[in-house]
Amino acid sequence: MTNVFKDPRKHAYLNPEGADRPLRSPVPPSTLKSARAWRKRRLVEQVVAHDCSAILLYDPVNIRYALDVTNMQLWMTHNPSHYAVVCADGHAIDFEYGKSEHLARGFETIDEVRTARTWFYFSAGARLHERVELWADEVVDILRERGGGNMRLAADKLEMEGVDALRRRGVTLVEGQELTEHARKIKSADEIELMRWTIRVCEAGMARMYEHSQPGRTENEIWAELHFENIRSGGEWLESRLLASGPRTNPWFQESSDRVCEAGDMLAFDTDMIGPYGYCADLSRSWTIGHLRMTPEQRTLYAAAVEQIEHNVSILRPGMTCREFDEKSWRIPAKYQARRYSAALHGVGLADEWPSVPTHVDFARAYPSTFEENMVLCVEALIGEEHGRECVKLETQILVTADGPVRLDSFPWETA
Repeated sequence: MTNVFKDPRKHAYLNPEGADRPLRSPVPPSTLKSARAWRKRRLVEQVVAHDCSAILLYDPVNIRYALDVTNMQLWMTHNPSHYAVVCADGHAIDFEYGKSEHLARGFETIDEVRTARTWFYFSAGARLHERVELWADEVVDILRERGGGNMRLAADKLEMEGVDALRRRGVTLVEGQELTEHARKIKSADEIELMRWTIRVCEAGMARMYEHSQPGRTENEIWAELHFENIRSGGEWLESRLLASGPRTNPWFQESSDRVCEAGDMLAFDTDMIGPYGYCADLSRSWTIGHLRMTPEQRTLYAAAVEQIEHNVSILRPGMTCREFDEKSWRIPAKYQARRYSAALHGVGLADEWPSVPTHVDFARAYPSTFEENMVLCVEALIGEEHGRECVKLETQILVTADGPVRLDSFPWETA
């Protein structure tokens, strides 16, 4: 059996100071400051282009993109107590959860900090209507003050009571997810530097997983190594628990469990990791428990997955439409189509992003999109037979450049 510390391919991803030490970011504060300015400017440009007075943000990832302020990110996804208004003139107001207003101070992206008016049922109960009216009055006052009579407001996520209250006040609501997704799709050089560091932390976590992928360990124990490295090295959360072993890899999308891994089982995972600076490292790898030589069946699956990834990466160019990509993409053999992945590739930044391009089997449901320079994409493969024992999952993260695709991750495939 191979131990990670004896394998230079994997050992290189741990902290050179020792596997028991967290990684410390070498990225200077000036890079983060420049990335913040770029992101806010990109969003304001979208607000102006859509003739809106402002955009109202509730999605914690979109607030992070616009202002870089965070507050209990996961909790806020289902308890909307933190929101922001970014106006067409660049003026940004951050509405913070009560008693946490101090978290938003000192950000050059934020012009005002106010206390959020929460009105979802858990916080408001029978007073929901009263509270939503006060909230809507405040939002409309901002539009009147800064919009010059323009009452068009973009919003990314908004519950129905808020929609009704704003419309009663003469506000025209505009679908805001289109604005945020198209702002986020193009990355600055500073964003790429931040993203490379998140990937560095993720690959250190993967090295820990590799080390602990031994018989007798549960799936949860192995998965916990990625959490451990991410959190201690300044990361934030994992968006899923997609790790499975042996027969639990087929079908895919079974999350980690207390199953005890057996020697020779295929282990497959998808990191979905929100790491340092809030950026996503969305990588997938598969290897055998105990790092035993793959069986002929496992090698066949693995080789097909690598072929799909490498072919689809190689054809990506700026200016290519998703239809052109589909026409040139790797053709999934019929015996693997029942277990195909839901997408051939998708955008990525602070989380999974626009566009999402299905495989050729499902291309009829695709929407028009074009790959542009400085987009970051995740290229995916899932290979297995419908009645087979296991599947292999692989995924790589690439930057689209004028000279062709550049991989941002480097954790190796299992060439043995």
